[in-house]
Amino acid sequence: MASSNPSFSFYLSRITGFLLLCILGIVFLISGITKLYAFEQLVWNIMDVSVTNMLAAGIIARLLISFELILGAFLLLHLYLKSFTYPLVIIMLVFFSIYLIFLINTQGDGGNCGCFGEAYKMKPSAGILKNIILLGITAVLWVIYPIKPYKFSFWIALLIAISAIAVPFITSPVGLGTNPEKVHEKIDLNPLYKLTELPSIDLRTGKHIVSFMSLTCPHCKKAASLLHIIKKQHPDFPIYFVLVGKDEYLNDFFKETKANEIPYYHCKDIDVFIPYAKDGVPAIYWIHNSIIERKANYYQLNPQTMQDWLQE
Repeated sequence: MASSNPSFSFYLSRITGFLLLCILGIVFLISGITKLYAFEQLVWNIMDVSVTNMLAAGIIARLLISFELILGAFLLLHLYLKSFTYPLVIIMLVFFSIYLIFLINTQGDGGNCGCFGEAYKMKPSAGILKNIILLGITAVLWVIYPIKPYKFSFWIALLIAISAIAVPFITSPVGLGTNPEKVHEKIDLNPLYKLTELPSIDLRTGKHIVSFMSLTCPHCKKAASLLHIIKKQHPDFPIYFVLVGKDEYLNDFFKETKANEIPYYHCKDIDVFIPYAKDGVPAIYWIHNSIIERKANYYQLNPQTMQDWLQE
């Protein structure tokens, strides 16, 4: 009877380790995959922390996703667990936890931490708790579930690494659609200045980046979020919002986008607003003395390109 106990403990630890390993691997895969579908938001989150260059932020975002996909696949396929995978899992979880602590200290514990993109929204504090649990699982696995490299493991690992690095660059190619459309169109802003309430500045003279947006449009909220980040990094940029929608949506719009520092005009007359929206919102115009010189989508709002235009 005594000799059966070690055997039972061995199999119990193997089964427990296998289940925990699957959980850990699946979490990393889901985290990477969901970020692929919310890639723009991940880039903006990185820019919101410190990176001012959109290209650099995009490359960092792609590499973060790649690392999560690599770790998820390495865990599930039992590749170099103790020599590589477990240590990198710990490093990434600690790194993400430090980032979330910084986020709480600077922006509070509201909004979405981005751990699972936009698929499952979590507060930063919930993200830290999740990371602590995953760190605990990794520590247990390190003790009870070491696996030695097996035949062809190197080539399998290499194929996974190459594929995982390639995927974010294929699904979100670098530089795709980053240049706004150059135009030369007259825009009549006088109707805005004939209403009862007037815009806080004169948009008819000088250079202005004006975004016409609806308070309930999800794409407008993305544009406002990115413009908030750009304005925070470049306070001198003449960014202005012209918003349309019911008063009751105004607080939610700014709560979600955090764009409170950007001056705006709440247009109460839909008939005045519609001609500016043309094909849809957000309509983002780079206006110089009532001439539209650039038209941009929200994913074309590169700070460097905007600065170059302002300095022309």
